[in-house]
Amino acid sequence: MVDLTRKRERDRLAVRREPYWHRLNKGMALGFRRGPDSWVVRLTATDGKRSKTYHALDDSHLDFDNAKERAEQWLEQVTGSATRKFKRHTVRAALETYIADLRRRDRGQAASDAEWRFKKYVYGDKLADLALEHATRDDFEEWRERQRPGRENRTVNRQVRTVRAGLNRAAELGHVGNPLAWTLRPLSDDTEDSNDTAVFLSPVQRATLIGAADPSTADFMRGIELSGARPHELARALVSDFDGISIKLAHRKGRPPKLRVRYTTLGEDGAEFFARMADGKPRCAPLFKPERLKADNDWNPDEPDARIWTTHLWGRRVRAAVDRLNSSVKDGSEKLPEEASAYSFRHSRISELLQVHSIDPVTVAQQTGTSVVMIEKTYFKFIPSAMRAKLASIKDSMI
Repeated sequence: MVDLTRKRERDRLAVRREPYWHRLNKGMALGFRRGPDSWVVRLTATDGKRSKTYHALDDSHLDFDNAKERAEQWLEQVTGSATRKFKRHTVRAALETYIADLRRRDRGQAASDAEWRFKKYVYGDKLADLALEHATRDDFEEWRERQRPGRENRTVNRQVRTVRAGLNRAAELGHVGNPLAWTLRPLSDDTEDSNDTAVFLSPVQRATLIGAADPSTADFMRGIELSGARPHELARALVSDFDGISIKLAHRKGRPPKLRVRYTTLGEDGAEFFARMADGKPRCAPLFKPERLKADNDWNPDEPDARIWTTHLWGRRVRAAVDRLNSSVKDGSEKLPEEASAYSFRHSRISELLQVHSIDPVTVAQQTGTSVVMIEKTYFKFIPSAMRAKLASIKDSMI
């Protein structure tokens, strides 16, 4: 047994590649290597198979007490406590720890949003029952592939980011795991709007869905319908962004994401509707604000997120309105598409600008913050034949 606490004993050690170890705590050890002298920290997790993490201390002239102090400081950064034992749990348990931590920090809205995503995309999957420390990159990539059918790449990327944030925080709180396993390269965001998964609603279907929703959700969907905005753009629009004729909208795009601002001109109906939404509100207030419902058990009025629309909130309420309508309809032909969402109002608006109002794709792309390429890819069938020929001639002249 080697006593690393005494310098005289350390000087007598034989030079070798493997350090001499001193146990600090269960799964945590401080090592000393001779020739040249250096200190290293080792974390070990054992539960069926071994997993080790090493960290070298940069100062070779430390005595034992100082090296131990440095080691504990690093361990505290990694595990949240220099003396905390690693927790060996499943992926689901780690994500539940993350949700509990959010609520403990008074982030109720963020916790509810994350919990909704985990229940929908993770808890029902076999990934949830894997031991976190044994889960590999292949396990997470296979889980991601199971989420892709019927969904856009950016939607899947959003679910992966939420899970990654949860597991990273759980690791900080002492759960055993390898962050490299769940750090996946994002899928290419080549579907800015949508194509195969786009859902288009007729004017009658949109009016029916708006009528079935609660008042604040109905206003929100109507705003998307009249502006063609993405839901998250309209959710963050303030009263000061509306000038009586147009609405200023912001959207982050690219990698790294850059903020892009545009002004969307509203029609007469749109201008009147937005004026009613802005009437009596301070300029710094959101144009569209969610109202609390009896079913909102997770509503925290003190949370900043409770004052604006979030993906979780509008998704849940639009989904509830669709289910409520379809459950009351006996004739299957009159039911709304199961995939109908707030985004469907944007798709429908763009298609009507092209098909009904015969506005050229370039103008539509500028007004809705997309590109001509995406217009052609997603809304090609709504572009009049004369405009298609014109676009084709433009492309030919550019070759």
